[in-house]
Amino acid sequence: MVKIGIIGACGRMGKILINAVTQNSGAVLSAAVEFEGHPDIGNDASVIAGLTASGILITSSVDEAAGASDVLIDFSSKDSFAKNISLIQAVGKPVVIGITGLDDNDYRLIEGFSAKFPVVYARNFSTGITLLTFLVGRAAKVLNKGFDLEIIEAHHHNKKDAPSGTALQLAEAAAEAMGRDLNKCVLYGREGMLGERPRDEIAIHAIRGGDIVGEHSVQFIAEGESVELSHKARSRMTFGNGALRAALWVNSKDPGLYNMQDVLELK
Repeated sequence: MVKIGIIGACGRMGKILINAVTQNSGAVLSAAVEFEGHPDIGNDASVIAGLTASGILITSSVDEAAGASDVLIDFSSKDSFAKNISLIQAVGKPVVIGITGLDDNDYRLIEGFSAKFPVVYARNFSTGITLLTFLVGRAAKVLNKGFDLEIIEAHHHNKKDAPSGTALQLAEAAAEAMGRDLNKCVLYGREGMLGERPRDEIAIHAIRGGDIVGEHSVQFIAEGESVELSHKARSRMTFGNGALRAALWVNSKDPGLYNMQDVLELK
């Protein structure tokens, strides 16, 4: 069995990951980490996740967790990411990263880590979203001329970032397939007298409300017809199961930077 350590274990996704590991016969929970001073430090991680006690206690020591694990899954926060990745690299273990809101400096840290150890980074670990991203790239190549591209995403009212990392992932896949620079052609929402829509524009719109887990729609719209590719997540367990699938996969890989399309062998 592959020993899995979870960083950010008491968060929403951390608890889901503990459940995913517990339900998988090929994995075992080996460590659970939260930030120093967290009120659940010292408590049983499985109990925190609503399960029976496992004997794995919440700790603030990332390096000790890395030493006890075959693979680390980090769903903590941007604020702790740089420190976490440095400690994991010092111990030398594969890592799966699912933190949203990372910036260019964080990406450089990931690239540096991947030169020595295998890492899977994804903005969304859903199998369906991974397939959707692949299909959007294929569709964008075919529909490059004469079709306007609009992306709509919807999430719960507690989501802090907008647009979603998944919406950006979809936009990047389309822009790459169309040979466009996303930074130069992206538009986030609309307001005011903007004039006619530029033909190479890629627009992203964000909806926030209620308890929406995650919905993404990619629309290619032309004169007289349109093509829509969409995905709706009904449970966050789909993200937990996908991240665990990535962890089991990356455990035997060579150093490198991988994503979920690699895990699903779509490339």
